[in-house]
Amino acid sequence: MIKSSAELFSRIMQRWLPDTFVIAIILTVVVFVAGVVSQNQSVSAMADHWGNGVWKLLGFSMQMVLILVLGTVLAMSKPVKAALRAIAQMARTPAQGIVLVTLTSMLALWVNWGFGLVVGALLAREVAIHVRDSHFPLLIAAAYSGLLIWHSGLSGSIPLKIASVGNDALSQLLNGQTVPLIETIFAWQNLAIVFALAVSLPILNILMMPDKNNRVGLSIKDEPEPVLDLTAMSPAEKLEHHPIINYLLVAIGAIYLFGFFSSDRGFSLNEINLCLLLCGLALHINPRSYLNAMNSAIGASSGIILQFPLYAGVMGMMVGSGLAGGMSQWFVDSSTAQSFPVITFLSAGVVNFFVPSGGGQWAVQAPIVVPAAAELGVSLSKAAMAVAWGDAWTNMIQPFWALPLLALSGLNLRQIMGYCVVILIWSGALISSMIYLLY
Repeated sequence: MIKSSAELFSRIMQRWLPDTFVIAIILTVVVFVAGVVSQNQSVSAMADHWGNGVWKLLGFSMQMVLILVLGTVLAMSKPVKAALRAIAQMARTPAQGIVLVTLTSMLALWVNWGFGLVVGALLAREVAIHVRDSHFPLLIAAAYSGLLIWHSGLSGSIPLKIASVGNDALSQLLNGQTVPLIETIFAWQNLAIVFALAVSLPILNILMMPDKNNRVGLSIKDEPEPVLDLTAMSPAEKLEHHPIINYLLVAIGAIYLFGFFSSDRGFSLNEINLCLLLCGLALHINPRSYLNAMNSAIGASSGIILQFPLYAGVMGMMVGSGLAGGMSQWFVDSSTAQSFPVITFLSAGVVNFFVPSGGGQWAVQAPIVVPAAAELGVSLSKAAMAVAWGDAWTNMIQPFWALPLLALSGLNLRQIMGYCVVILIWSGALISSMIYLLY
């Protein structure tokens, strides 16, 4: 039944699902019209909301481009290729490959979502190359399924946000109250959901495996590197091939990172990117090797560069018009103390389609969820984690976070979305039922 469902959704998506760029434009138009019709916004006001929001993700977009490009360049180095190959060869069958990719991706994404997106995609590629009869689109979907737990892990923006005191409006909303991580990320209820997904997702992904004749593999041949004749090079070319150039920058960066981590200043995408840059420079040995790999990898970032501003515009319209707040309020108004966590989870899943950012979503929903939770007697930790799980849940069919993974894999959204729909249905049923019983 699961395999037939996956095949049915795959056929539907292959025929009807357009490119992610087209989806972003359609989503923009839908939100624009919805703001005019349901929020009594004028056409010019909605255009202003869009224009005011469209460039607000530029910094984040650049961070994601760098994660994609620097991670790919690092993976193209000989030592990392060898390490990924060794891990991939732990799997002897396609089913073992799916389990390996799913669990590795979940672990990496629990540690840090940016790191996990790169690791999952690169490992899936290696498994597809080295395990005969693997189905590459399903391996990429399995890697993407690990994103379900990112917001309940060490880089979850909502639990980290409420664990510290700030000076912004959201911190003032909590009246200086903080929620320690032991009540969110490390709460037994949260860990129980993570464990249930870690057990069930590999099984679900295996059950979706198509018949042998319908599998799509991946074959990449490593071209031998040309033999360099240093004696025939000009002084400038010799400098480009000299390791000391790379290692001078690596040394400076390493000194900075040592001081940064010694001061316990946290860990963000900037530090991840710097680590990827320094590791790549060290493992590629010389500037010319690194630059060649960079030129090869950078073209894959076009989807992020083009589409992230569109999603920023959608977020601007959702917040500026009041659509996001009204949507959340409608869900909250229909809940009771018992159903509030589940209703909040579902509302967060819906809002995530239009505000695909954990921090941005909390900014939209917190002013509604926090007072409602207090009125109903639901703890802030449970309300916040319900939002976090909802935000992560519908990422399975929201193209925003799939863009880096698709760029690394070379696939299009149609090739993995059928499997992601099945994962969405299963995980939604599992997470919502556990939230209802445990929260």
